[in-house]
Amino acid sequence: MARIVMKFGGTSMAGTERIRRVARIVQRQQAAGHEVAVVVSAMAGETDRLVNFCREANPAFDPAEYDVVVASGEQVTSGLLALTLQALGCKARSWLGWQLPVATSDAYARARIETIDSAALLASMAAGEIAVIPGFQGVSHEGRITTLGRGGSDTSAVAVAAAVQADRCDIYTDVDGVYTTDPRIVAKARKLARVTYEEMLELASVGAKVLQTRSVSLAMKEGVRVQVLSSFIDDDAPPADSLPGTLIVSDEEVEGSKVERQLITGIAHDKNEARIVLTRVPDKPGAVAHIFSPLAAAGINVDMIIQNVSKDRGETDVTFTVPRADLARSMALLEGQQEEIGFNRVLSDAHVAKISVVGVGMKSHAGVASTMFKALADRGINIQAISTSEIKVSVLIDEDETELAVRVLHTAYGLDAVDAAV
Repeated sequence: MARIVMKFGGTSMAGTERIRRVARIVQRQQAAGHEVAVVVSAMAGETDRLVNFCREANPAFDPAEYDVVVASGEQVTSGLLALTLQALGCKARSWLGWQLPVATSDAYARARIETIDSAALLASMAAGEIAVIPGFQGVSHEGRITTLGRGGSDTSAVAVAAAVQADRCDIYTDVDGVYTTDPRIVAKARKLARVTYEEMLELASVGAKVLQTRSVSLAMKEGVRVQVLSSFIDDDAPPADSLPGTLIVSDEEVEGSKVERQLITGIAHDKNEARIVLTRVPDKPGAVAHIFSPLAAAGINVDMIIQNVSKDRGETDVTFTVPRADLARSMALLEGQQEEIGFNRVLSDAHVAKISVVGVGMKSHAGVASTMFKALADRGINIQAISTSEIKVSVLIDEDETELAVRVLHTAYGLDAVDAAV
């Protein structure tokens, strides 16, 4: 029998009826003889409600007190699930972040997990008790409640799985696995049986919303096998062990499976992008540093960067992208540095999208980028910027062409299912 950590997101915990459904899923895993720990998120929308309370109380809120408030959402759902499991005849109890404890850094509202003391948790699981743990929270060196940032429950679940040396960490969401692309855009998208940590990390970073990037990075570091499943299944459906979703595992495990490897694993899109262009920037040492240093100091992430050098005039145009939510702040910072940077004009466009193709197969195959560029060109889709990594190629295009680009590329790389129902 296995030791399993199960994680349920906000939509799965949204109300007492859904919590009963979750309890029955958990009960079945324990009935199969497994040792079980469960990590839960707050009810859907609850964290936003608590954040708004903080802002209304004090717009310049203390992050430490903010964490006290927002961590309460997960405390409620962990207690409710424990009570529901007890009503089903299961031995269950909740373990808050400070009770284990989940030790974190002192960076309130964006803490990072450092260690988890798993001794009491392991003893409880060995005694047949279901441990219910609120995700997203821990305790600082000062003994105060901390939170891990939005989406932190995925990271909590992987960290608990690593601490108890679980055989698997099952992440239950509102989708039944990782697909080759968003099935709402491409009806012939296929569910993937296995994805490597590296591929999932790239997919998460370029727009796939299935898993939080930090959780995938931690799973890769600790070697935690992660499975993505849907919590919205019928009561008479087979258990997770016999009806798998998508396994996120090491490259070696994927290579050793009988699953045929695709050159491209998936197509992701992200509309949370904005393009900034600085014109006639002096082409001299330090000019680019003057552009990006104030953005870095403000915690603004820059993605795609293009520099076009004009040797005749000794000037260059610099194009780059930032998260759309940071566009106004980025523009204000750059305009305030115009004299020091020496650019002529700053232009922006918030109506863009990033389309990415991801696959470990790129490491050993040429022509991936050219296939992408030709497929988009054949449909008249203009590329505004390009960025690459060892297993990813991303392009920036007009936002209105996002769905068309995803469909075109999904077909170009042979990812369409033969039967849309597969």
